[in-house]
Amino acid sequence: MIRKMGIFLAAVFIVTGCARVQVVAPKEPIKVDIAMRLDVYQHVEKDIDAIEDIVSGKKVAGKPTSKLSFFTGTAYAADGLSDEIENAAMRRNARYGDLMAAESAGSIGENKSGLVELRGPGDASLGKLISAENSDRIIIYRSVADKNGAALGEVQKLYGKKLQASAPSGALVESPSGQWTKK
Repeated sequence: MIRKMGIFLAAVFIVTGCARVQVVAPKEPIKVDIAMRLDVYQHVEKDIDAIEDIVSGKKVAGKPTSKLSFFTGTAYAADGLSDEIENAAMRRNARYGDLMAAESAGSIGENKSGLVELRGPGDASLGKLISAENSDRIIIYRSVADKNGAALGEVQKLYGKKLQASAPSGALVESPSGQWTKK
């Protein structure tokens, strides 16, 4: 009898001693706040710098800048610039002196979209200069945007800021609000 009673009590303790876990969904969704900055356009900025080095004559297209760079590559996606970008940059390089002279004189200005605009009196040759320059810039902007998976408008804004910063003293630049001022 004691043995039966011991088995019965052991069974009661086993059955009642097991914890039950009940999972209930919360009334409010779970929220996780993560503060993080990701510089998506760092590759775009590297490409802009490389292209503007070609345009200004600081670097020759397709040539390494140092002997060490002959052995090491650039550490970002789609290494190097395409032939299309380099050709457009070289054409811009050929116009660079004329463009800087026209900007210094206030005849043309750098708008907020990274294009040049007629801002003073000009003749047909100045119109051709503006048209050729903007055509090559658009080729570059589209290629850089495609290469880096970035929006064309964002590439133009980043490039526009770079070009306005490097414009000569006295050049007209357009602010983000649309106002034109002398640099």
